[in-house]
Parts: sequence; C-alpha cells; structure tokens
Amino acid sequence: MFTAKDIEQIEAKGISIDTIQKQIECFRNGFPFIDLHAPATIDHGLKKFSEEQIQRMVKAYPAAIKHRHLLKFVPASGAASRMFKDLFSFTEKFSGSEKDIEHFENENSFAAVRAFIKGIKDFAFYEDLKKVMSKAKLDINEYIEKKQYHTIVDFLLSPKGLGYAEKPKALLKFHQYSEGSRTPIDEHLVECIEYCRDDANHADIHFTLSHEHESDFLDYIKKTRTYYEKKFNIRFRVSYSKQKPSTDTIAVDLKNEPFREADNTLLFRPGGHGALIENLNDIDADIIFIKNIDNIVPDSLKEMTITYKKIIATYMIGLQQTIFRYLVHLISETLDESFLAELEAFMKDDLNIVVDYPESLPIKEKQEIIIAKLNKPIRVCGMVKNEGEPGGGPFWVKNEKGNISLQIVESSQINTDDKTQKDIFSSSTHFNPVDLVCGVRDFMGNKFFLPDYVDEKTGFISVKSKDGKDLKAMELPGLWNGAMADWITVFVEVPLITFNPVKTVNDLLRPEHK
Repeated sequence: MFTAKDIEQIEAKGISIDTIQKQIECFRNGFPFIDLHAPATIDHGLKKFSEEQIQRMVKAYPAAIKHRHLLKFVPASGAASRMFKDLFSFTEKFSGSEKDIEHFENENSFAAVRAFIKGIKDFAFYEDLKKVMSKAKLDINEYIEKKQYHTIVDFLLSPKGLGYAEKPKALLKFHQYSEGSRTPIDEHLVECIEYCRDDANHADIHFTLSHEHESDFLDYIKKTRTYYEKKFNIRFRVSYSKQKPSTDTIAVDLKNEPFREADNTLLFRPGGHGALIENLNDIDADIIFIKNIDNIVPDSLKEMTITYKKIIATYMIGLQQTIFRYLVHLISETLDESFLAELEAFMKDDLNIVVDYPESLPIKEKQEIIIAKLNKPIRVCGMVKNEGEPGGGPFWVKNEKGNISLQIVESSQINTDDKTQKDIFSSSTHFNPVDLVCGVRDFMGNKFFLPDYVDEKTGFISVKSKDGKDLKAMELPGLWNGAMADWITVFVEVPLITFNPVKTVNDLLRPEHK
C-alpha cells in the first residue's frame, strides 16, 4: 500500500506505520457509537453546592492551592471565519442594487446581517473599521446611509480592511473599555490573575495556536502582557504550543484507500482538538484550568466566573487529597474488609465509581483493582443548565465491557436513529461549557502520561473535499470527550452566567459582552 517515499513522508511527521494502518482500519470499520446509559442529573451524577458550601470553599481556596503550581490552558487555535458565516453568505448575494436593498430589508435570511448593521457602533472593533475605511477615503456612516452594506462587510473581513476573516478569534476585539478595547487574549490574562496568581506574584497561562497565527500572537502578547503586568502588579508566564505533526491523521478516498495529492504524496489533516491531549501532557503544572478562547466576559461580569473557578478547584483538590490518602494505605499495607467498604462508599458517593468484583475475591486482588481505578488523572467539570445550546453534555456511558462511567458526550457520538439513545440524549438537563479543573499528578507527585487514558474508539469521521475530490477525514477523540475518557470525572453545576461563548459576531451584541 505504501511506497518507500510514502514511508519517508509518514516518518518525517513522527507517525508510525502501525498508527497509519490503525487509522485506515478505523476508516473501513467506522467508530462505534457511544452507548448512553442515562443523563447525569442533580439526582444522579451531578453535584450542586449549597450556599454554605460555596462560601466555605471560596474561603478555603488560598490554603488549598498553596504550594501547588497552577496554570490556565486555553485552546486558541480556531480561526474566526465561522463567526462570520452569515456575513460571508450576505456578500455573495448582495450587490447594493435597489432590488437587493429591498430584499435585505424584508427577507428572513438577512436577519442576522440586519442585526449586525443595526448594532455596528456597539462592536469593540467599530472604531478600527471606521478608520480603515477612512484611509480608503470612505465614510462608514455615508455607506450605512446609502445602504451599501456589502462594502462595510468587505472592509471588516478582507485583507484590504481589518482582515477579520483570516484572523484567529484570539486576536479579534471583543469588548470595549474606557481605556480601550480587549481581545480574548486580554480577557483571559486578566481573568487568570484572580485564580492563578501564586505567592511569588506570577500567573501562568498557556495558549494553543495554529502555525499560521504564531507570529501575530507573539507580536500581540509581547505588547499586551506588559500593559497588564503594570496595571495589575503581576508577572505573567505566558507559554504556547502548536498541534504536533505526529497527531495529524491520514485522509482516504471514498474507497478507504489513502488519498493522494496531485504530486502523488499522501494527504494528512489536523487531528482536531483531541490532538491537544499531547499539548496538555507536555504542561508542567499540578492543577490545570481549561477554558475555551471565546468563553469570556468583561470585568463587570467576571466575579461569578472567578468564584466558581475557585469552588471547583477547591473541590477537586479536596477529592484528590482524599484519593491520595487512600492510595498510600492501599499500596503500603494489606487492609481489612471494613476499610475497603469505607473506601468503596467514598468512590461511589463522591467519585461516582462503582467497584464490581466477586465478594470471594482475595482482599489483595480487591486492593489492586481499586488502586487501578483511583490512580488516574482527575477532572472536575462545571456544567450549566441546558437551555438549548448545541453541543455536548454530561452522561452516564456504558463501555464495551459493560462498565458505566461519567463522560462528556457530543451529539456526533450518538446513534440518532436509535430512539432510546436519542431520547436519553434529549433528556439531558445540563450542558458542557468546557469549564474544567484538572489534577494531573499522582499521589507520589509524578505526572500522569495522559495519552494512556484516551479511548481510541471515540474518534469521528467526516466527508470533506480537496481539489474537487471527495475524501474522508478523521478527528481524534475530543479533548474533553474520548481523550479524557479514562480519567476520574466529577460533574458540578455552575451558573449559566459563566458560559458566554462567542460563536457568531452578533453574540458580541449580547448584554453579557457589553
């Protein structure tokens, strides 16, 4: 199947031939659907804290994090182009003619663009847009009055203007302040000060980037970090990484044969955000906060987000300390049945882990089974009430061995032709806002090797095209889905105000982003 030149290309990426063969088998056989057992709810698998517990954990946060290395991990490689889907569609249909203007004012398909134009002066990038048009001898107000909206949109998106279509979300202006505007990078820096600052007055933050945006990011971070370090009397340790070539996946044609470029070389594609488990694995920290680049709010609304970051981190550290104490006993001595019963109750009630083994099993073997279940990375995931947002949520999932565990599941992982599965998915009460706090060291202080805890069977296959030819592409198990499938997982309810993503440009017109 592969020539000597193919093998050279594969190995240059740091990928083994065995890995490529496994990927091709996945294309041929497909990935199995997730077997949902039940939604995780407040009554079963999802914790909700009382006001008393909340106050106690916030107060305990400084002591909980003492002597621990904290870091905020922000997946930030996504391009902003999807934010402007409605604007792109508009420019293809609208020429500025009288007929088009009439359609614009009446057709439902232009509703999003009408909202964009109506609120244009409320966007943080408005003054920049106004200036770049002025340099081209164009008055933005005049073009609004003449209803030549396509020109305004063109200057927002194209390289002759602000070039927002080609920039990453991380570098777009999201929020306006009296002293100027902020990008998501700015907001994440400011937010992490409140829960990642250590005793030496440092705050660590890590961004994942795409190769094409690296230089723009470095230029921007160099300027902005200095400003906020002076403003808040802090020293940032900013690091970044890019998706590794070794996590790329091979593409195949519709017959599941390797897809070849015009020059007969193999086509590889990025493995999706699940590939970032490798980047996360390279992080040297004790406690890692994970939050998406576009889920940020202005300072006026940050308090609740910061409070719940402290709550779920304090809770995670408390669970971790208890697990560590039990592991020390389990490994150092043979224990009696009463101790194991106490431990099993903790695992069931606090970690949602049910230990299933024959009562007649020797106690030493029971200990080994429990050690294997407890000696893993741990994550506490904030979940918001489901209000119809598309995406994943918290569920009880049954694996091929019949074991049931808590997982974050996306709709693409579900067999929607199966009514039972579809009904379980639809009955979910909560939604995944990607608000995670992770403990990645074992009870001896050693880092876990995170790729060991990936469920390789939870990838995803989609049909794409290249040079007019159809192909099949594979995404690796999602970062907070299959890539963390074998972690200890705990779900906690967090307020809806902590979830304010910017998926479309008009989301910036919401009250939460003003």
